Amino acid sequence: MPTLTVILGPTGVGKTDKSLELAEQWGCPIVSADSRQIYRDLPIGTAAPTHDELSRVQHYFIGIKDLHESYSAGQYARDCKALLQQLFTQHDHVIMVGGSMMYIDAVCKGLDDIPEVPEQIRTQVRKTYKDKGLEWLQQEVQRLDPQYWLQVDQQNPQRLMHCIEVCLASGKTFSEFRVSGFGNRESDNPFDIEYIMIERPREELYQRINLRVHKMIEAGLVQEAKAAFEKLGVDLSTTASDSNPSLPNSINTVGYKELLKYFRGEWTLDKAIEMIQQNSRHYAKRQMTWWRRSNHTIEK
Repeated sequence: MPTLTVILGPTGVGKTDKSLELAEQWGCPIVSADSRQIYRDLPIGTAAPTHDELSRVQHYFIGIKDLHESYSAGQYARDCKALLQQLFTQHDHVIMVGGSMMYIDAVCKGLDDIPEVPEQIRTQVRKTYKDKGLEWLQQEVQRLDPQYWLQVDQQNPQRLMHCIEVCLASGKTFSEFRVSGFGNRESDNPFDIEYIMIERPREELYQRINLRVHKMIEAGLVQEAKAAFEKLGVDLSTTASDSNPSLPNSINTVGYKELLKYFRGEWTLDKAIEMIQQNSRHYAKRQMTWWRRSNHTIEK
């Protein structure tokens, strides 16, 4: 049976280098499982493979969507499984690499159907968020679904609001509508799955993350972020009244959210860089928490 090799590890740990090494060794393609690298115009902030790296090995799901397009884990799972069906007719191995936990989750074990949310509940949650801000969303998710709180991007208001809406609409936790435990439906897949976890000592990882952020700034992250915001029509003026803007999902992520505060004069550039580093470290910690909850043996 063909094998999907999933390379896991926190942001900044070195997954790209490992994936290229194995892909060249096995002569196989790489499938990205990164929910932001899928968008065009964000190569610096998402640490997308460089032109040189893309020329070395065939990659999929890199820069295939415009910034204004929506894309979900469920859609990714459908598209990815259709692609894998084709790739496995030509290769015994395919490598999946990326840090988007829900994308990997969706392909490897599937997602349960999420119930529809009445418009009244959706409207109320969004109004309360606008009035009370991100901290209220975070507190509500911790209260309503502590399990999902450990997995979700805690700075992403769209995902936090969706969790709250489902909890209020159903009377159940959001986690109950998702398959519990990493990989419980692997037997349904027409391929084997193996995992390679890349880890580093915490201080070394944090140093790598801090350095990578500085390299992103030097490579033009500020200019990239400004161009992306302008393309999407995001107000960058210092008089913008909404302190909790509902950003398009493509740029509602670490690196871009912090720079928005810089563009609006709320933070200095040094402060924005510091917060990008801090939030990247927090994200890395959440990734490790999620993978360590796995009930599968992972090669290290």
